[in-house]
Amino acid sequence: MNNHSALFQPIEFRQLKMKNRIMISPMCQYSSHNGCVSDWHLMHLGQFAASGAGMMIMEMSNVEPEGRISPFCVGVYDDENERALTNLVSFCKRIGDVPLGIQIAHAGRKASTAPPWEKRRSLGIGEGGWTPVAPSSIPYSESSLTPRELEIAEIKNLVRAFVNSARRVNRAGFDSIEIHAAHGYLLHQFLSPLSNRRDDEYGGSVENRMRFPLEIFHGVREVWPDHKPVGVRVSATDWADGGWGVSDTITFAHELKQLGCDWIDVSTGGLVPYQKIELHAAFQTRFATEIRRAVNIPVITVGMITDPKLAERIIAEDLADVVALARGLLYNPRWVWHAAQALGVEVQYPSQYQRCHPQYMES
Repeated sequence: MNNHSALFQPIEFRQLKMKNRIMISPMCQYSSHNGCVSDWHLMHLGQFAASGAGMMIMEMSNVEPEGRISPFCVGVYDDENERALTNLVSFCKRIGDVPLGIQIAHAGRKASTAPPWEKRRSLGIGEGGWTPVAPSSIPYSESSLTPRELEIAEIKNLVRAFVNSARRVNRAGFDSIEIHAAHGYLLHQFLSPLSNRRDDEYGGSVENRMRFPLEIFHGVREVWPDHKPVGVRVSATDWADGGWGVSDTITFAHELKQLGCDWIDVSTGGLVPYQKIELHAAFQTRFATEIRRAVNIPVITVGMITDPKLAERIIAEDLADVVALARGLLYNPRWVWHAAQALGVEVQYPSQYQRCHPQYMES
């Protein structure tokens, strides 16, 4: 067996030790009740807790009820949410050894929608929805609800909401936090000039547009234990003229690094419906590589990476530090084991599943 695979080399973020460079990306399940994780989450995350991945980041979890994409999204804003998350973390750690992080977020103008299998249509107040908020009163699309522009005092309150959520997930036992500043949600809405038309200290220049996300990162890092890492997911480009781009992301990443950011999780898009994305395998990796080289900060790459040999090449050629999978793992929850077999690497299976190891299947 080949134990020199780059993909299966360990990496550390502060005191969090990943046994390989494979991360399970956050995947919204739209299966919560009043913001509380459900039995579906025990099944969904439990399978990945014993998957052999290096780290798992739980789905986008929102810092206030109005920050949820849908009424069925996870919350981290009250005691009931916290108790449910504590039980989930305990369950995952009893059955597996994969470090467990959580992504904290606010959907902003993309909130108050139905689940994707109901075509993400906007939900009015009579349908269990609410009026979304945003940096500016600009709807996501012609069919979306028009958001209310946040006042300065509300922005400050949201910084405190992120900080309070960080305290909750620390008590729940999570090993890391990823702050969501991508995919057209609230922090990304502040970053991009396409969605942020403010004329105060939170709008205008790139420095002003970064202010809110940086205040959140600073506040979270201050209350989060020093031995636990905090990363940030970004959209490196809006894929739209006049929008946020990779040079802006590099500027943002420099500021995050100064504040103690442990990784940049590089995605793209999600801000506007008229984006023009160039889709192909590992289509976002070039942005991760550019940020990594410009800022000298660990980066995670995600997006249409399902071939183990492609994932291996990305790490071996120093294009990224970690490869993240989402839909590929939904389709094949045993991807890590199959990748190890394809790359000639020996990995540990749970004792209960030893009989399915190829060496026993062949005997």
